Amino acid sequence: MSFGDEHGYGGDSGRKDDGFGGSGQTRTRLPDPRGTAPYGGGPRRPGRGSRSLVTVVGVVVLLIAAIAFVNRGGDRDTAGNSAKGAAGAGSDPTAATGVKPVTGRNGTIPSGFAKNEQGAASAAANYAVALGSDGMFHRDTRHTIVDSVYTPEAAARLKGPQDQAYSPEFLRKLGLDAEGSPPQGSDFISRTIPVGTKVENMAGDTAKVSVWYTGLIGMSGPDSTDPVRTTWQTGTFELRWSGNDWKIAAESQKDGPAPVPGDVAASTADEMSKAVEQFGGFTYAR
Repeated sequence: MSFGDEHGYGGDSGRKDDGFGGSGQTRTRLPDPRGTAPYGGGPRRPGRGSRSLVTVVGVVVLLIAAIAFVNRGGDRDTAGNSAKGAAGAGSDPTAATGVKPVTGRNGTIPSGFAKNEQGAASAAANYAVALGSDGMFHRDTRHTIVDSVYTPEAAARLKGPQDQAYSPEFLRKLGLDAEGSPPQGSDFISRTIPVGTKVENMAGDTAKVSVWYTGLIGMSGPDSTDPVRTTWQTGTFELRWSGNDWKIAAESQKDGPAPVPGDVAASTADEMSKAVEQFGGFTYAR
Protein backbone atom coordinates (compact mmCIF):
# COMPACT_ATOMS: atom_id res chain seq x y z
CA MET A 1 0.00 0.00 0.00
CA SER A 2 1.13 3.54 -0.67
CA PHE A 3 0.16 6.82 0.92
CA GLY A 4 -2.58 7.25 -1.64
CA ASP A 5 -4.94 4.76 0.00
CA GLU A 6 -4.68 6.08 3.54
CA HIS A 7 -6.69 8.65 5.43
CA GLY A 8 -9.06 6.01 6.69
CA TYR A 9 -9.92 4.47 3.34
CA GLY A 10 -7.72 1.40 3.49
CA GLY A 11 -4.31 0.17 3.34
CA ASP A 12 -3.08 13.02 -0.66
CA SER A 13 -0.14 22.66 -1.26
CA GLY A 14 0.04 27.71 0.40
CA ARG A 15 1.31 30.21 2.92
CA LYS A 16 0.85 33.82 2.02
CA ASP A 17 -0.03 35.80 5.15
CA ASP A 18 3.01 36.48 7.30
CA GLY A 19 0.85 37.27 10.30
CA PHE A 20 2.72 40.44 11.24
CA GLY A 21 0.73 43.38 12.54
CA GLY A 22 1.60 46.95 13.16
CA SER A 23 2.68 46.63 16.77
CA GLY A 24 6.27 45.95 15.85
CA GLN A 25 6.73 48.97 13.57
CA THR A 26 9.32 51.66 14.31
CA ARG A 27 8.29 55.26 13.88
CA THR A 28 10.94 57.67 12.57
CA ARG A 29 10.51 61.32 13.55
CA LEU A 30 11.61 63.72 10.82
CA PRO A 31 13.13 67.15 11.54
CA ASP A 32 10.57 69.92 11.93
CA PRO A 33 11.20 72.51 9.18
CA ARG A 34 9.62 75.18 11.37
CA GLY A 35 12.30 74.78 14.04
CA THR A 36 9.80 73.84 16.74
CA ALA A 37 9.14 70.60 18.57
CA PRO A 38 6.21 68.40 17.51
CA TYR A 39 2.70 69.39 18.55
CA GLY A 40 3.75 73.00 19.12
CA GLY A 41 5.71 72.26 22.28
CA GLY A 42 8.35 74.95 21.89
CA PRO A 43 11.85 75.07 20.37
CA ARG A 44 13.66 71.85 19.40
CA ARG A 45 16.44 70.66 21.67
CA PRO A 46 20.00 71.36 20.54
CA GLY A 47 21.91 68.45 18.98
CA ARG A 48 23.52 65.88 21.30
CA GLY A 49 27.22 66.14 22.05
CA SER A 50 30.01 63.84 20.90
CA ARG A 51 29.61 61.61 23.98
CA SER A 52 26.03 60.74 22.98
CA LEU A 53 27.17 60.07 19.43
CA VAL A 54 29.85 57.61 20.63
CA THR A 55 27.25 55.83 22.79
CA VAL A 56 24.84 55.45 19.84
CA VAL A 57 27.58 54.11 17.56
CA GLY A 58 28.60 51.58 20.22
CA VAL A 59 25.01 50.32 20.60
CA VAL A 60 24.65 49.91 16.82
CA VAL A 61 27.87 47.90 16.59
CA LEU A 62 26.75 45.60 19.40
CA LEU A 63 23.34 45.13 17.75
CA ILE A 64 24.92 44.19 14.42
CA ALA A 65 27.19 41.68 16.14
CA ALA A 66 24.24 40.12 17.98
CA ILE A 67 22.22 39.76 14.77
CA ALA A 68 25.16 38.14 12.99
CA PHE A 69 25.59 35.67 15.84
CA VAL A 70 21.90 34.69 15.84
CA ASN A 71 21.83 34.26 12.05
CA ARG A 72 24.69 31.78 12.21
CA GLY A 73 22.13 29.16 13.29
CA GLY A 74 24.68 26.84 14.86
CA ASP A 75 27.72 25.09 13.44
CA ARG A 76 27.38 23.56 9.99
CA ASP A 77 29.39 20.97 8.19
CA THR A 78 30.82 21.40 4.72
CA ALA A 79 27.60 20.09 3.14
CA GLY A 80 25.56 22.89 4.72
CA ASN A 81 23.82 20.67 7.28
CA SER A 82 23.26 21.63 10.90
CA ALA A 83 25.62 19.76 13.19
CA LYS A 84 23.74 17.37 15.49
CA GLY A 85 24.62 16.70 19.08
CA ALA A 86 25.31 13.35 20.66
CA ALA A 87 21.62 12.93 21.49
CA GLY A 88 20.95 11.45 18.03
CA ALA A 89 18.37 12.32 15.40
CA GLY A 90 16.44 15.53 15.87
CA SER A 91 13.92 17.53 13.91
CA ASP A 92 15.23 19.30 10.85
CA PRO A 93 15.27 23.11 11.02
CA THR A 94 12.41 24.81 9.19
CA ALA A 95 14.41 27.93 8.31
CA ALA A 96 15.95 28.27 4.87
CA THR A 97 19.48 26.86 4.78
CA GLY A 98 20.81 28.88 1.87
CA VAL A 99 21.69 25.70 -0.01
CA LYS A 100 20.44 25.81 -3.60
CA PRO A 101 17.30 23.64 -3.94
CA VAL A 102 16.78 21.05 -6.64
CA THR A 103 16.26 22.27 -10.18
CA GLY A 104 15.34 18.94 -11.77
CA ARG A 105 11.85 17.63 -12.29
CA ASN A 106 10.51 14.19 -13.09
CA GLY A 107 7.13 15.05 -14.55
CA THR A 108 5.50 17.13 -11.81
CA ILE A 109 7.73 15.76 -9.04
CA PRO A 110 11.02 17.47 -8.05
CA SER A 111 14.14 15.37 -8.57
CA GLY A 112 17.91 15.57 -8.23
CA PHE A 113 18.08 15.81 -4.44
CA ALA A 114 21.46 16.17 -2.78
CA LYS A 115 23.08 13.12 -1.27
CA ASN A 116 23.02 14.46 2.29
CA GLU A 117 20.55 14.77 5.16
CA GLN A 118 18.88 17.87 3.77
CA GLY A 119 18.42 16.21 0.38
CA ALA A 120 16.94 13.08 1.93
CA ALA A 121 14.52 15.10 4.06
CA SER A 122 13.41 17.18 1.07
CA ALA A 123 12.94 14.05 -1.05
CA ALA A 124 10.80 12.40 1.62
CA ALA A 125 8.60 15.50 2.01
CA ASN A 126 8.07 15.83 -1.73
CA TYR A 127 7.32 12.14 -2.12
CA ALA A 128 4.73 12.32 0.67
CA VAL A 129 3.01 15.10 -1.29
CA ALA A 130 3.00 13.05 -4.50
CA LEU A 131 1.75 9.87 -2.84
CA GLY A 132 -1.03 11.77 -1.09
CA SER A 133 -2.32 13.50 -4.21
CA ASP A 134 -5.52 12.78 -6.12
CA GLY A 135 -3.36 11.45 -8.96
CA MET A 136 -3.03 8.21 -7.01
CA PHE A 137 -6.70 7.46 -7.72
CA HIS A 138 -6.14 7.28 -11.50
CA ARG A 139 -4.32 4.19 -12.77
CA ASP A 140 -2.05 5.87 -15.35
CA THR A 141 -0.98 8.77 -13.16
CA ARG A 142 -0.55 6.41 -10.21
CA HIS A 143 1.89 4.27 -12.17
CA THR A 144 3.78 7.41 -13.23
CA ILE A 145 4.06 8.59 -9.62
CA VAL A 146 5.16 5.17 -8.38
CA ASP A 147 7.83 4.89 -11.09
CA SER A 148 9.08 8.37 -10.17
CA VAL A 149 9.43 8.03 -6.40
CA TYR A 150 10.19 4.34 -5.77
CA THR A 151 13.23 2.28 -6.66
CA PRO A 152 12.62 0.15 -9.79
CA GLU A 153 12.37 -3.00 -7.65
CA ALA A 154 9.85 -1.48 -5.25
CA ALA A 155 7.78 0.04 -8.07
CA ALA A 156 7.50 -3.31 -9.86
CA ARG A 157 6.46 -4.98 -6.62
CA LEU A 158 3.80 -2.39 -5.71
CA LYS A 159 1.90 -1.73 -8.94
CA GLY A 160 -0.12 -4.95 -8.98
CA PRO A 161 -1.30 -4.81 -5.35
CA GLN A 162 -2.08 -1.12 -5.69
CA ASP A 163 -4.22 -1.69 -8.80
CA GLN A 164 -6.18 -4.25 -6.82
CA ALA A 165 -6.53 -1.92 -3.84
CA TYR A 166 -7.83 0.93 -6.04
CA SER A 167 -10.58 -1.30 -7.39
CA PRO A 168 -13.80 0.07 -8.96
CA GLU A 169 -15.65 -0.96 -5.80
CA PHE A 170 -13.21 0.95 -3.60
CA LEU A 171 -13.42 4.03 -5.82
CA ARG A 172 -17.20 3.86 -5.83
CA LYS A 173 -17.22 4.05 -2.02
CA LEU A 174 -15.42 7.37 -2.36
CA GLY A 175 -17.98 8.66 -4.85
CA LEU A 176 -15.65 8.18 -7.84
CA ASP A 177 -16.29 6.29 -11.06
CA ALA A 178 -14.21 3.32 -12.18
CA GLU A 179 -11.60 5.68 -13.70
CA GLY A 180 -11.21 7.63 -10.45
CA SER A 181 -13.15 10.70 -11.58
CA PRO A 182 -15.76 12.52 -9.47
CA PRO A 183 -19.33 13.15 -10.65
CA GLN A 184 -20.01 16.31 -12.61
CA GLY A 185 -20.34 19.32 -10.35
CA SER A 186 -18.22 17.80 -7.56
CA ASP A 187 -14.52 17.88 -6.70
CA PHE A 188 -12.61 15.02 -5.14
CA ILE A 189 -9.87 16.40 -2.89
CA SER A 190 -6.80 14.54 -1.71
CA ARG A 191 -3.80 16.60 -0.66
CA THR A 192 -0.89 16.15 1.74
CA ILE A 193 0.78 19.09 3.52
CA PRO A 194 4.07 18.27 5.32
CA VAL A 195 4.52 19.89 8.72
CA GLY A 196 8.05 18.68 9.51
CA THR A 197 10.70 16.05 8.81
CA LYS A 198 13.13 14.06 10.92
CA VAL A 199 16.14 12.13 9.63
CA GLU A 200 16.10 8.97 11.74
CA ASN A 201 19.43 7.71 10.43
CA MET A 202 21.65 7.92 7.38
CA ALA A 203 24.54 5.75 6.25
CA GLY A 204 26.11 5.65 2.81
CA ASP A 205 23.44 5.00 0.17
CA THR A 206 20.54 4.64 2.60
CA ALA A 207 18.51 6.99 4.77
CA LYS A 208 15.44 6.71 6.97
CA VAL A 209 13.27 9.83 7.16
CA SER A 210 9.98 10.44 8.95
CA VAL A 211 7.54 13.07 7.66
CA TRP A 212 4.79 14.48 9.87
CA TYR A 213 1.96 15.79 7.75
CA THR A 214 -1.67 16.78 7.67
CA GLY A 215 -3.99 15.96 4.81
CA LEU A 216 -7.28 16.83 3.13
CA ILE A 217 -9.50 14.01 1.86
CA GLY A 218 -13.10 13.80 0.71
CA MET A 219 -15.66 14.88 -1.87
CA SER A 220 -16.73 18.49 -2.20
CA GLY A 221 -20.10 18.84 -3.90
CA PRO A 222 -23.80 19.49 -3.32
CA ASP A 223 -24.68 15.78 -3.03
CA SER A 224 -21.54 14.62 -1.20
CA THR A 225 -21.99 12.17 1.65
CA ASP A 226 -18.25 12.20 2.37
CA PRO A 227 -17.27 15.84 3.03
CA VAL A 228 -13.66 16.98 3.01
CA ARG A 229 -11.94 16.49 6.36
CA THR A 230 -8.42 16.72 7.75
CA THR A 231 -6.16 13.89 8.88
CA TRP A 232 -2.85 13.81 10.75
CA GLN A 233 -0.27 11.11 10.11
CA THR A 234 3.44 10.34 10.15
CA GLY A 235 5.03 8.49 7.24
CA THR A 236 8.43 6.86 7.54
CA PHE A 237 10.43 6.38 4.35
CA GLU A 238 13.37 4.06 3.86
CA LEU A 239 15.28 5.77 1.06
CA ARG A 240 17.99 4.36 -1.18
CA TRP A 241 20.37 6.22 -3.48
CA SER A 242 19.31 4.94 -6.91
CA GLY A 243 19.82 6.48 -10.34
CA ASN A 244 21.68 9.44 -8.83
CA ASP A 245 18.72 10.38 -6.65
CA TRP A 246 16.89 9.34 -3.49
CA LYS A 247 14.13 6.77 -4.08
CA ILE A 248 11.76 4.96 -1.74
CA ALA A 249 12.63 1.34 -1.04
CA ALA A 250 9.91 0.88 1.59
CA GLU A 251 7.59 3.01 3.71
CA SER A 252 5.13 2.80 6.58
CA GLN A 253 2.69 5.17 8.21
CA LYS A 254 0.81 5.72 11.43
CA ASP A 255 -1.83 8.12 12.72
CA GLY A 256 -0.87 11.34 14.50
CA PRO A 257 0.39 13.29 16.26
CA ALA A 258 -2.86 15.26 15.98
CA PRO A 259 -3.56 18.64 17.59
CA VAL A 260 -6.80 19.60 19.31
CA PRO A 261 -9.33 20.65 16.63
CA GLY A 262 -9.70 24.39 16.30
CA ASP A 263 -12.84 26.48 16.63
CA VAL A 264 -12.98 27.54 12.96
CA ALA A 265 -16.34 26.72 11.42
CA ALA A 266 -16.33 24.27 8.52
CA SER A 267 -16.55 25.85 5.07
CA THR A 268 -19.28 25.08 2.59
CA ALA A 269 -18.66 22.66 -0.27
CA ASP A 270 -18.51 25.58 -2.72
CA GLU A 271 -15.93 27.44 -0.63
CA MET A 272 -13.80 24.32 -0.32
CA SER A 273 -13.91 23.63 -4.07
CA LYS A 274 -12.91 27.20 -4.90
CA ALA A 275 -10.06 27.12 -2.37
CA VAL A 276 -8.56 23.96 -3.85
CA GLU A 277 -8.86 25.37 -7.37
CA GLN A 278 -7.31 28.72 -6.46
CA PHE A 279 -4.51 27.60 -4.14
CA GLY A 280 -1.92 25.36 -5.75
CA GLY A 281 0.36 22.97 -3.91
CA PHE A 282 3.97 23.51 -2.88
CA THR A 283 7.17 21.64 -3.52
CA TYR A 284 9.29 21.07 -0.45
CA ALA A 285 12.97 21.45 -1.31
CA ARG A 286 14.75 23.62 1.23
